[in-house]
Amino acid sequence: MIIRLPIRFEGSVGEKTLYGLFDTGATFSCIHPDQVELIAHTEKLFRPLEIATANDGVFMKIEERVVTDFYINDIRMSDEFYVVPNLSEEAIIGVTTMQKWRIKLDFEHDTVIIDPKIAKAILKQLK
Repeated sequence: MIIRLPIRFEGSVGEKTLYGLFDTGATFSCIHPDQVELIAHTEKLFRPLEIATANDGVFMKIEERVVTDFYINDIRMSDEFYVVPNLSEEAIIGVTTMQKWRIKLDFEHDTVIIDPKIAKAILKQLK
């Protein structure tokens, strides 16, 4: 199941709001190469990854990643995003990121919910 929302990204180069797809079927978070150039410098992977796609038996080779901050409901979070050639979306928030930040999806209202304990801890760090 998926929810698509605008997400503000910040990195070493600048900031940009992208439409992010919160996808429970995606293991990793990903970003489109054309979008990442405006946000942060990428890092080449020492050993490229081959990730399975939704098409049975089809794999995608990933050679770069980026670490970037992103904001949901004005709450700052950070994670690693794989730079995926020909990605169909501007950005995808995968299950590992959702679990890390305890992001829950509310499909009835097409929105995301951040665990209040995580939000409170993050806000304390910013003070």
